[in-house]
Amino acid sequence: MERQSKGLTLADGMLADLGGPRTAGLLGQLDAATPWDKLAAVVKPLYRNDTKLGGRPNVPIVVMLKVTLMQRWFGLSDPAMEEAIADRLSFRRFLGLGVDDPGVDHSTIALFRERLHAAGLASELFEIVNAHLCERGLMVSEGTSVDATIIEAPRGKPRKSSRKNNEDQGSKDKAATHTKKHGRIYHGYKAHVATDPNALIRDYRLDTAKVHDIQHFEALTENEKVAAFADSAYRDTKRRQKLEDRGVFYGVIHRRVRGQSELTDEQKHHNRLCAKVRGICEMPFAWLRRSGRKWTRYRGLRKTGTDFGLWATGYNLWRSLSVRPC
Repeated sequence: MERQSKGLTLADGMLADLGGPRTAGLLGQLDAATPWDKLAAVVKPLYRNDTKLGGRPNVPIVVMLKVTLMQRWFGLSDPAMEEAIADRLSFRRFLGLGVDDPGVDHSTIALFRERLHAAGLASELFEIVNAHLCERGLMVSEGTSVDATIIEAPRGKPRKSSRKNNEDQGSKDKAATHTKKHGRIYHGYKAHVATDPNALIRDYRLDTAKVHDIQHFEALTENEKVAAFADSAYRDTKRRQKLEDRGVFYGVIHRRVRGQSELTDEQKHHNRLCAKVRGICEMPFAWLRRSGRKWTRYRGLRKTGTDFGLWATGYNLWRSLSVRPC
């Protein structure tokens, strides 16, 4: 059974003109752009409790989905999200909460995310949103740009537990691995994404940092029929041949090979043309950093993967507001 709103009160009427108009306008656009009913239908089977057996009614599923995506849109932790719901009128209106309605506490937010994680629904929610964007003519089916970015994880410090098993209770994420980029050592994970020409994320993979970018290139481009673009790290003769055998243009940046002092004019021309398209893939990563996902919030590959899947879903909805139908 879901919790019921108390409805609008006199206080709501008095506060109707208050709150941030820009944020309220943005949330209104996101509300209209999101297929809440389709997303809620997938999550609903996770709730089977009956309040006759005790316990409080559930916060409505749509409200929890809105809370989860708002965290990605505004880069808020669970406690910060709880505080924002209690403090910001625009947030409460977006959630359909009146002044007298209780908010959503951080433990409820964490439990909902854990339910999504345990059921492996992050990728399914992502696919539902992408199907919705395709129906609206916002996602382009021809042309894929592939790139990867590092999401750092705390290196932590080892700390022995006082328990008898003496397990390591340190803050280090043991699933995260190391990689080197531009002379610097990173510890964490690597997000691999494939974007369409509108910078919408078509597909993604989340892996540990030590896995080379090219390892997920084939999976991210397997359905591409026109062109695949990427930077020079993805250049590989065998993969080039496979794509060209399928009639797919290999838009990967050329790099100098051993014994080559400089690129040929043809290679330079190729790079200039491909760079204009390939750069589109940087847009999700720029938004990732702005939304506070330069560092992981959770430990382990699966939990970090769930968080990234929810983030990618939120990003596509946000980005869709700037895309015109084809």
